[in-house]
Amino acid sequence: MLPAAKANARVSEQDWVALVRSVAAGDQRALRALYERTHRVVFTLIMRIANDRQAAEELTLDVFHDVWRRASKYDAAGGTVVGWILNQARSRAIDRLRFETRKKRVDPHADAPAPATASSDSDETLDRQEQDRRLHSALAVLTADERQAIETAYFSELTYAEAAARLNQPLGTVKTRIRSALEKLRQALAEAGNR
Repeated sequence: MLPAAKANARVSEQDWVALVRSVAAGDQRALRALYERTHRVVFTLIMRIANDRQAAEELTLDVFHDVWRRASKYDAAGGTVVGWILNQARSRAIDRLRFETRKKRVDPHADAPAPATASSDSDETLDRQEQDRRLHSALAVLTADERQAIETAYFSELTYAEAAARLNQPLGTVKTRIRSALEKLRQALAEAGNR
């Protein structure tokens, strides 16, 4: 278990791996520590893909349930702990999005929202504008290459290998850029959330 640390303190990859190993051994406190350190970035990524707050909340919990179940299968050689968790989040969000898209094809009126009041519409619009502002501010900290890699992989719903092929870049280079970009985005969004 990591010593008590401030929410914004940097955590070494060795400490992340130690947390996952503790989770694999059944340590619920380690799972809580992982959740506390990563749930915001997991939620933000899912929200960006699914564009549905309720689904993002549900999927965030599902991701950490998966972390609990799959911790023993984590392989540090395959990438960082945060990257591993975000890949699970991305997969869950894309699966949900595809499910919802198929459902709408079968019954286009299945998710028709109830009529909303003008007040609730304007509140939602303001919330969305604030989220968009935070995301654009966070994206501004990325290099052009990092931004291109993130947009290609995550927003085009491609695997890392597919993104590397589309960008005509080596797979390792694309993975490194995505990892770096995700870390920068996590920090920028955490700072924006603390303001």
